[in-house]
Amino acid sequence: MEVILLERIEKLGQMGDVVSVKSGYARNYLLPQKKALRKTKDNVSFFESQKAQLEADNLSRKGEAEQVAAKIAGLTVPIIRAAGESGQLYGSVTARDIAEAVTASGMTVSRQQIVLDRALKTLGLEPIRVSLHPEVDVTITVNIARSNDEAEQQLSLGRAVGTGDEMDDDEDEGEELQAAAEALFVAPSEEAPATEDADDAEETTAS
Repeated sequence: MEVILLERIEKLGQMGDVVSVKSGYARNYLLPQKKALRKTKDNVSFFESQKAQLEADNLSRKGEAEQVAAKIAGLTVPIIRAAGESGQLYGSVTARDIAEAVTASGMTVSRQQIVLDRALKTLGLEPIRVSLHPEVDVTITVNIARSNDEAEQQLSLGRAVGTGDEMDDDEDEGEELQAAAEALFVAPSEEAPATEDADDAEETTAS
């Protein structure tokens, strides 16, 4: 289906572009969200007559989005969740959860503005993109922890609590195993002469 874009759509085109998209995508998203018009002679004429107003409205929304972006750029929001010893959450953090956390911090965003392209199922600090306008994005950090104290500790460390310690323990254990292996490798060569001497002594006694 060919449609006329009424705003910039990421990976699709700019306002006024005529693009070909799948019918389901147009009917289920672009058209009901008023992000595009089906390309017809009447709609082409309508767009041309409203183009100046659409561009002015877009600039106004963009300006408002830039003001919000300046306030939340670099924002870190804590989200408290239950998790196991391994750091795996009992569930996952959703776009709605993130939007509510940002709103609780004093700046209102909708879950539709949260660009979540992966499941958040572990403790730690996660960078999340927020699309405030088709031309305005900002990145915030979601601090997923089991408590407020743990969230503060993670923010200070810059990582999930325990992750670095576990890595250090693994490295220490690896070094110990390597040292033990080297000792086992060296020991036989040092004891070899003693074994030969013992054999010579046995031969002498026998003779």
